[in-house]
Amino acid sequence: MAPSCFEVILVGFFLMIPVLYEVSRTFRYYLKFFIYYGVVMVNSLLVLPIMCFRPKNVKNYLLVITPILKIQALASATCSFCTHLMGVQWELRGKEHLEKERACIIVSNHQSSLDIMGMYQIWPIMQKCTVVGKKQIFYAWPFGLAAWFCGLIFIDKMQSDKARSILNSAIVYLKKDKIKLWIFPEGTRRNTGKIHPFKKGAFHVAINAQLPILPVVFSSYYFLSSKEKRFDAGRVIITTLPPISTEGLTSADIENLIEKTRNTMTEVFHATSRENTYMIANIIFSMELSA
Repeated sequence: MAPSCFEVILVGFFLMIPVLYEVSRTFRYYLKFFIYYGVVMVNSLLVLPIMCFRPKNVKNYLLVITPILKIQALASATCSFCTHLMGVQWELRGKEHLEKERACIIVSNHQSSLDIMGMYQIWPIMQKCTVVGKKQIFYAWPFGLAAWFCGLIFIDKMQSDKARSILNSAIVYLKKDKIKLWIFPEGTRRNTGKIHPFKKGAFHVAINAQLPILPVVFSSYYFLSSKEKRFDAGRVIITTLPPISTEGLTSADIENLIEKTRNTMTEVFHATSRENTYMIANIIFSMELSA
């Protein structure tokens, strides 16, 4: 039987993918994100039936993450097309600060939705952690529903007083069960090569609960640009810094606490970003010498 017109077009499309991937930066950008979001969504869907038996349990995050990590490990061994396509390497520093079982407020810079992939790398180390996210995430099913089952704390950023009340209420069980709370204090993701001013919410919560601040810094996503539609291969250094105590602090100390935290994180952000830049320059220089 001769192939139908649709089958011919479909085969032609798949044959064109490798060509478009090599010649079109825009195609490569969208294809990588399509695969990235696809893996997250499919994996969320697969584990939902298991999560139903323990709703709003923060250990459900490990159900979402572990299969992905296993896929990545297998991909690394077999030169999987998916891993090769994403091309992002992650290096964690300061692991010992994440391993300690304690309640704390993790504050991290926020550059892209790709941060989720970076968080996947370190979640098994933290074991018990949940995240503060905007309420719109809930409607991105099946990921949003899986996030709800994992105990993600949804807030409305337009209603700061209500959001702060929700966080303060959550702190009771977080302290009791020694659960870490991950907050992006910049409020929104911006990949501009710097750490932007912090909002006060995370620091209000930390001081009210007398919990330490644990800074986590992702180095620059130099390989990613939404404006240029560029998603190249790259390396990200994730640095966990020593905890910053809030013991004895009051609301009058918030500005100083924010400034201290942001300055420390900014210094590490620029240092690790420069390290990646030097590494790339050395690789290019070595390639030119060997050419």
